[in-house]
Amino acid sequence: VSSKSHGIKVALDRLEYNFGVLTPPDRPHCFAYHISIWNEGGETVSIRGRKWVVKEVTGEITAVEGDGVVGEFPTLMPGQHFSYNSHHMIRASRASVQGSYLGVTEKGIPVIVDIPEFELIVPEGEVGYC
Repeated sequence: VSSKSHGIKVALDRLEYNFGVLTPPDRPHCFAYHISIWNEGGETVSIRGRKWVVKEVTGEITAVEGDGVVGEFPTLMPGQHFSYNSHHMIRASRASVQGSYLGVTEKGIPVIVDIPEFELIVPEGEVGYC
């Protein structure tokens, strides 16, 4: 799963359910995701922020916004990439996740790149951990 805008490509490299991870009782299901951000364009782009929207099957929606990406502000010259992993914790057995990265080119032009939507589905028989 990937998306691309302004020469910046975002790809979900891996998604896994983390059985047995200590989680809060109200969000017992933890999923780790691994993402790569590639600069396939001709300009240097700095990633300054991100926004995630998690929609659970129950109708609950959680938005997460912040500066940088996992505490970093990656600057990607043409041909470079930045890979990282993080996690989402959900209450329900299923949710969809999507979002965007906010960046700026070396010329000061704002860049918004969609994070491709993916689903968090708790494997059958798992009840979470808390």
